[in-house]
Amino acid sequence: MIQYFSEETSVETVNARMGTTTTPRMAEVMSSLVKHLHAFAKEVHLTQAEWDIGIEFLTKTGQICSGERQEFILLSDVLGFSMLVDAINNRRPAGATENTVFGPFHVENAPIRTMGENISLDGKGESCLFEGKVLDLHGNPIDGACVDVWSDNADGFYDVQQPDIQPKWNNRGRFITGRDGLYAFRGIKPTSYPIPDDGPVGKMLAQMGRHPYRPAHMHFLVTAPGFHKLVTHTFVGDDPYLDSDAVFGVKQTLIAPFERLEDADTLWRSPFDFMLTPE
Repeated sequence: MIQYFSEETSVETVNARMGTTTTPRMAEVMSSLVKHLHAFAKEVHLTQAEWDIGIEFLTKTGQICSGERQEFILLSDVLGFSMLVDAINNRRPAGATENTVFGPFHVENAPIRTMGENISLDGKGESCLFEGKVLDLHGNPIDGACVDVWSDNADGFYDVQQPDIQPKWNNRGRFITGRDGLYAFRGIKPTSYPIPDDGPVGKMLAQMGRHPYRPAHMHFLVTAPGFHKLVTHTFVGDDPYLDSDAVFGVKQTLIAPFERLEDADTLWRSPFDFMLTPE
């Protein structure tokens, strides 16, 4: 019997049109999407005017996207969806360092630097020594791990955001551990900064009464043969935005100590060990 569309049977009617040639996974994902999307509209009694605004918002979000800017990823981030997908796909055993969002500013093939080298090339900011070990779950050091790091500068911008202002590879570098698993480099104590808020996602945040700021953090991408890739940050422990990160990236275990030093080569020291999960 043909089933025509009605409010009461909307989900069943739409999902009944799923073709027989679609893959099982495609059918599972799309039927669930239809079910929850329709349930949302029914729960809030979505008006036609509100849906028109929604279509306009999605249109403007797409129009502002470019090779340098991905507004849909930003939308996913501020709704906590990026962090949810990351959490689902990176469940780790107790003791392993937790993942967090990758962010849009990683650059492949940063220079491989010697241990202890300074990655801050613009001379701005408060100097900081980052050091620690890359370990397995039993506390054994991992030889040959690559610790890929990047951060904003003292003004809150990454080098790729200011290619005509900052030196290339400013606040970036890769460090390869030895048999002791140690890593060390000098950079700056990171500063908090706003995500791009001049587009539709920024306007949505403002209407929700939310700020666009991310707490200060250093990015880490840690890889080693035989271990799962780790994408994470370490966060400055006294940052005022820790409990209101615009993209929900903060986890308690990733808040790192930043110790003020006296009569040392750097003003700050931030020790942090990374524990990797075997493949």
